Amino acid sequence: MQDNDLLPLARSLAQSKGWDLFTRNLMIAGKSLQPLSEEMRNEKNAVEGCESPVWLCIETEAGVLYAYSPSKIIRGVLAVLLEKANELTPVQRAVFDFDTYLRQCQLTRYLSQSRGNGIKSVIDRLKVL
Repeated sequence: MQDNDLLPLARSLAQSKGWDLFTRNLMIAGKSLQPLSEEMRNEKNAVEGCESPVWLCIETEAGVLYAYSPSKIIRGVLAVLLEKANELTPVQRAVFDFDTYLRQCQLTRYLSQSRGNGIKSVIDRLKVL
């Protein structure tokens, strides 16, 4: 995977110079996240192991993934992940190297260990939806 394989949200993060611009771009990415209704923010869709609450589900008819977290940082990470995941088939998602993708856009560089562990839980869930 090369940097030119990054989708727009991930590319904007990869090109960010410094923590301030990176954080700003991550917050902007989070605003692009498709809304997840409050009724879908339930126990069934909750992702265990995250520092902040996270819900992740798939709308089965269209096959579109949706997610939400009250954390602005995590919403940005979710937006980057779902931008990529929603362009993949379920089979492709199951084998896609999301860790490398996040490294390429510098996300792993800025995540604390506990947030990184939570994102790993999100990726594990993405791979089976």
